Amino acid sequence: MRQDEIIEILNDWNFWRKELDTGKERAHYIARAEAYMGSNMVLTITGARRSGKSYIMRQLARRVAERDGARNTLIVNLEDSRFAELDLPLLDAIFEAYLENLKPDMVPSVFIDEAQRVSGWERWVRTAHELRRAKIAVSGSTASIIGRDLATLMTGRHLDLTVFPLSFAEFLRFKGIEVEDRVDFASRRVEIRGMLKEYLEYGGFPEVVLSKPEVKKEILRGYFEDMTEKDIVIRHRVRNVAALRALAGFYMTNVSSPTTSNSLEKFLKADAGTIDRFSSYLEDAFVVFFVRRFAHSVKPQEKSPKKVYAIDTGLCNAVGFRTGENRGKLIENVVAVELRRRVAEDPSCGMYYWKGTDGKEVDFVIAEGASASQAIQVCWDVSSPETRRREVRALIRCMDELSLKEGMVITEDYEGEEDVDGKRIAYRAVGKWLLGL
Repeated sequence: MRQDEIIEILNDWNFWRKELDTGKERAHYIARAEAYMGSNMVLTITGARRSGKSYIMRQLARRVAERDGARNTLIVNLEDSRFAELDLPLLDAIFEAYLENLKPDMVPSVFIDEAQRVSGWERWVRTAHELRRAKIAVSGSTASIIGRDLATLMTGRHLDLTVFPLSFAEFLRFKGIEVEDRVDFASRRVEIRGMLKEYLEYGGFPEVVLSKPEVKKEILRGYFEDMTEKDIVIRHRVRNVAALRALAGFYMTNVSSPTTSNSLEKFLKADAGTIDRFSSYLEDAFVVFFVRRFAHSVKPQEKSPKKVYAIDTGLCNAVGFRTGENRGKLIENVVAVELRRRVAEDPSCGMYYWKGTDGKEVDFVIAEGASASQAIQVCWDVSSPETRRREVRALIRCMDELSLKEGMVITEDYEGEEDVDGKRIAYRAVGKWLLGL
């Protein structure tokens, strides 16, 4: 491509001569991203399609442009269809056109959106980073592209930021509701309860949250199609597309449930190896994630079923089959995503479920290293004494085995504490727990 053609495209995506739409700021991610950019590391931003990565990158670029000057920043959107030949020479040509025409007066900050579209992009990033030609941030919609491929070339030279659909706190801010403390929560309790119902139904993808109700599910179905088609079928050259779609639909319908590849062979008419491979593709594309059983050795973990969760409950409701049990499963899924979000910020933590030899289960165990630190049960309605006893009995059994003194039950709206067999059980309403109150 000619330099004038490249600059014409870049002008549309940069702050050089105009303001860009940066959407609603997600301050938590921006604060972390700024700290990472200042560490002389390559920043990698991953997450599901349409979860807000591009806007977060643009918000970060605006902050850097305000500090260093617009000409010292470069945003490259590799999804722009005007970039016809997506290859390494194109990245070289873009960077040279930028240097010659903008003439930055310091080491520039370069933001490459959807980097995985260029084969071998990680080699270009490593060269530019090691020669100190640029400070670099890259984004991508698949975990393996940003994670394993870059790690192979740049061990210890990159920091990862995973972007999730909106948390419930972010969801409320997008709706114009600020909840600073328990007083705010109490004063807007009915409104927040209605918002939680909407959050469970349509999820937290930013565009969906801001759209009219009548188009939300149509948008979500479009997202699901893009995730499976562009990030899986095309990228991995999947031939048995029917089996992949059937597996994805099964997972969306059966969130919060244990599953094994062997048990799905007959249903999908595919062998366990294919199901394992397709499952890894779905997880890599941030469509679902799996939670393993807590155990002190690897073998029991690998042999036990994994619990499957969707990255967003809106996807479940848009493409999965609805059942009467959905509400409890969706609440557990929301809790799972929130825990996954919190664990993602602390590499020393892991997230599991627990199952005893007597069959009793606890939904989530958070571990620091090899030691469990939290046990959490999710039960929408604890008004039934029998249900309450069953859930607490499993929690106590888990706490005994893992040497924990306190456990938590997340409920629809019941709150309180009780001592059972010398253990402290805390009941927390899901809305307050999601907001960190």
